[in-house]
Amino acid sequence: MNSDQLKGTGNDVKGQVKEAVGNATGDTQTQGSGIADQVTGSVQKTVGAAKEAVTENVAPLAGQAKGFAKQRPFATAALVGVVGLALINTLRGKKSA
Repeated sequence: MNSDQLKGTGNDVKGQVKEAVGNATGDTQTQGSGIADQVTGSVQKTVGAAKEAVTENVAPLAGQAKGFAKQRPFATAALVGVVGLALINTLRGKKSA
């Protein structure tokens, strides 16, 4: 669990408490603020989960790509060229051969 997920959980709990207090006292402003805090907490938790997924899944691939590029620089240059041409043709709306 990273800091974004922890902050999100904190805001979610804080929002639940505010909403409960608002419900108990009939204060719609406190109740609404609690709901807003819960939404903020949910967004923070989602951002944290996304960051964690990127860190766990993309970072190892980047390391592998660097290793491949160091071991096979000419193959890497050719691959980058082919991908670049395909991207340019895609952006121009042409079909690649």
